[in-house]
Amino acid sequence: MPARQGSSEYATHGRRRVLRALAAAVVVYLALAFLILPAFWRHYEHLPAMEALPKYTRTTSGLRGDALNVGLVGTRAEVERAFAAAGWQTAADLGLESDLGIATSVLLDRPDPTAPVSTLLLWDRRQDLAFEQQVGNSARQRNHVRFWRSELSADGGRPVWVGAATRDHGVELGRTARITHQIAPDIDSERDMLVDDLAAAGQVARIFAVTGIGPTLDGRNGGGDRYYTDGELYVAVLAIADSPGLQAERESSPPLVVVKDGLWGWLASALAGESADRSQPSPTQ
Repeated sequence: MPARQGSSEYATHGRRRVLRALAAAVVVYLALAFLILPAFWRHYEHLPAMEALPKYTRTTSGLRGDALNVGLVGTRAEVERAFAAAGWQTAADLGLESDLGIATSVLLDRPDPTAPVSTLLLWDRRQDLAFEQQVGNSARQRNHVRFWRSELSADGGRPVWVGAATRDHGVELGRTARITHQIAPDIDSERDMLVDDLAAAGQVARIFAVTGIGPTLDGRNGGGDRYYTDGELYVAVLAIADSPGLQAERESSPPLVVVKDGLWGWLASALAGESADRSQPSPTQ
């Protein structure tokens, strides 16, 4: 019996050592991933001037808003043409009529493909453009993006726009009695889908990535909605004219960034599963 007891204690101590080693490995990984390596992941090789741009929007009350995760190069007319070709609608301006429209859409489960978006600020001004794509039967769920024209230019002097793309997946009554949306946490999926939509419509000549806010596990926007992201900002250089069948050229990122994105893909899958579990109703007792 004493021999068996000693063997059991040895096995217990062994498991504890393994768990401590695993915990230490996790701590080291997190330190590398979010404290040390980010300095090496920052990259602006395709458009260096973008390094100086803000990384977040602000709410009208001064809180940090949605993260900037997408950019466009093109004139305003080219931007509007591209979204129309991709099947996205221009969002209506805020006002009594549009407020009543979105309320009716949500309450009666009716379509409102041009429902307004709330105001976010960048460079102390509201969004210059906003587009959306309804999901389902009402404005409760939708894909949407806000854009601001920057002072930068590229590709022969064409304007550079930066934007925040998110997916609304629920509504609530805001502090101002207006209906406000809650965003889905995976903002990378929204960014990717938007750029892919524009490319599939033959509106994109090339796509490249630069560093946005950086890898973020538990970001929060002005409404307190949680999000996570690999931290990249995707830029689509728009076609100068309608080009059906145009295949967008995707420019490569530095090798270390590619490795980071691969690791993040694995982590994002786990986060997506966690988010899905949270959204499930609790079992009745």
